[in-house]
Amino acid sequence: EVRVALTSDLVAPMERIAAMFQKESGHTVQSTPDASGRLYAQIRKGKAFDVFLSADEELPKRLLQQGAAVAGSRFIYATGRLVLWSAQAGYVDDKGLVLNRGGFEKLAMSNPLSSPYGVAAKETLTQLTMWNAMQRRLDKRDDVVEAQRLAATERAELAFIALSQVMRDGKIGTGSWWLVPPEMHTPIRQSAVLLSNAQDAQAAKAFLTFLKSEKAVQVMRGFGYEFP
Repeated sequence: EVRVALTSDLVAPMERIAAMFQKESGHTVQSTPDASGRLYAQIRKGKAFDVFLSADEELPKRLLQQGAAVAGSRFIYATGRLVLWSAQAGYVDDKGLVLNRGGFEKLAMSNPLSSPYGVAAKETLTQLTMWNAMQRRLDKRDDVVEAQRLAATERAELAFIALSQVMRDGKIGTGSWWLVPPEMHTPIRQSAVLLSNAQDAQAAKAFLTFLKSEKAVQVMRGFGYEFP
């Protein structure tokens, strides 16, 4: 069994990747999804994981510096995309002008203190000179899953979330959205690392190798992740 500390945006693709990996290797994958910053804190407190799949580069680098991850094991497995999404069809235009228009009560996002997608959302609003003006409408959640849930149940008209949460097989199925131009925020370079206290290091290494495979990349591409 490979125990994976999993950034929340990867939940849906990981279901497919884990099933494929199990079929090929016989190893099961047990994922614990949460915001990257919260997972990092759990790892530092000694929670038992074999692999950390973060939504950024910084946290795995920190674990390496602290000796909590295996030297030379870190790599970028995908680049994520941020999307402004609404459950209502036709509500969001493809340039994000809905933010200027106002007329909404709540904009959900993940907390920048614990979520790289929250950082990207904050940077985007800052670029648009809206961060300060938007404070009373912002509903900051622990992770992107909670932010999407608010928008999906229409308790928030809008949410900044990961593209992977609403895209399947290259298509966004429901609602309306603005795909945020990548130059509006720091690139969401998502990186993986092998943890020093992995109980089955061979299985964990095999999983990380599989994550780089064309099969895994194709799955992630279908969910909107980008690759060099």
